[in-house]
Amino acid sequence: MIRKASAEWNSTGKDGSGSLTSTSGVLAKTPYSFATRFTSEDGKLGTNPEELIAAAHAGCYSMALSFQLTGAGFPPTKLSTNAALTMENVAGHFEIKGIHLDLTADVPGISNEQFQTIADNAKKTCPVSRALGAIAITLSAALG
Repeated sequence: MIRKASAEWNSTGKDGSGSLTSTSGVLAKTPYSFATRFTSEDGKLGTNPEELIAAAHAGCYSMALSFQLTGAGFPPTKLSTNAALTMENVAGHFEIKGIHLDLTADVPGISNEQFQTIADNAKKTCPVSRALGAIAITLSAALG
């Protein structure tokens, strides 16, 4: 399986701008720039790589957890995952330091202990978590 996306960038790093496009069309010349990455947190000017990583992680984790819960005999009704990526300037270079996953789940018939075990396992084993193994990944999981 190969998934593809492309980036186009024009001009310098701080003054330039670019666009991102994915094969699915979900990203179709979606704008990104220094401002969308480092100064504009409202998302109105476009996206940024870190937001896309957070979205990918939230989506991957939710799907992996759904498979694991269903496999354990507890098919979920709803899983809501928010991913918060932290990036810091370290000695003049930006580094992604971690991602916190915040999950609220409706899973009929499961005990909190069983749920926490499966939720933690999904955090460790979803493909995006495994790809992000160089950073801290934390989880808050609650049945609701």
